[in-house]
Amino acid sequence: MPIDAISATTSPTTTPTRAPKQTMDGEVFMSLLVSQLRNQDPSSPMDTNEMIAQTTQLAMMEKITAMTTTSEENFSLQMRMASASLIGKQVSYAGPDGATVTGTATSVSYAGAVPQVTVDGKAVSLDVIAGITAAASGSPASPTSPASPAASGSPASPASSSSL
Repeated sequence: MPIDAISATTSPTTTPTRAPKQTMDGEVFMSLLVSQLRNQDPSSPMDTNEMIAQTTQLAMMEKITAMTTTSEENFSLQMRMASASLIGKQVSYAGPDGATVTGTATSVSYAGAVPQVTVDGKAVSLDVIAGITAAASGSPASPTSPASPAASGSPASPASSSSL
């Protein structure tokens, strides 16, 4: 009587692989500390001062990480405020050919990491803008000759002062 061969088809079982962490965070630090405590030699236990120093280092690392995040957020907000303040002003930047281009900033986009300022219809990155001047108005004021107080109707003019 012939017997058929039995073939076993086994699919290789793959365990999900985890990508290694590139940075050491508090979770990794604590697991290392717990492993160190579990595997320590009972005849010479870990020095408590050393353990306190390590937990202090962990706390410092977490605070520095939090400060870095806060600093990055602050920088992002500063870029947004700076770009918004450019609207309506004359700005200059180096064009693709290296020549200085001047135009009026009309809008700002916050879609990317660096705000894009629209200058005369062209999107320009905030970090490319090299100069800012006040927008040109109907009559340019001379920066060396201040306006007289009498012309502006300020309280210092004799016409507007009252006698007591």
